[in-house]
Amino acid sequence: MAALKDQLRADMKDAMKAHDQQRLAVIRMAIASIMNAEVEGEAHDLTLEEEQKLVAKEVRQRRDSAQTYADGGRQDLAEKESAEAEILQAYLPAPMTADDVTALIEDEFARVEAETGAAPTMKQMGAIMKAVNARVAGRFDGGAIATMVKQRLASA
Repeated sequence: MAALKDQLRADMKDAMKAHDQQRLAVIRMAIASIMNAEVEGEAHDLTLEEEQKLVAKEVRQRRDSAQTYADGGRQDLAEKESAEAEILQAYLPAPMTADDVTALIEDEFARVEAETGAAPTMKQMGAIMKAVNARVAGRFDGGAIATMVKQRLASA
């Protein structure tokens, strides 16, 4: 079940052999994050999706930190955080494009319209968001999805 963790361990060995200290540190941190989650609460092996969510969380944290450092005038630290985010991004599935998400939103709007017989309203936004987010599975920003759904509802 721990396919991502196994990949990280293999890449950690490669980074050690290549003496790539930055890559090694980032991979070790990702492995530690996964292992901590495994022993949190009721100890269990994580699924691939759970592992990917953890890595995505780490990428988000790195990008937020990079933005904070850049805003504070610490470009050197911002570049370091951005580089770490890019290393971790390689372990995630390819992100979806806005066009892909728009197509999913249109599919959900059509489904809701077929079920209710009327154009979706703000009352159905939660159901639409839930369905789209389930299909996106973390490969697109949730806030951006909400904005896109609101825009679509406004144009309906």
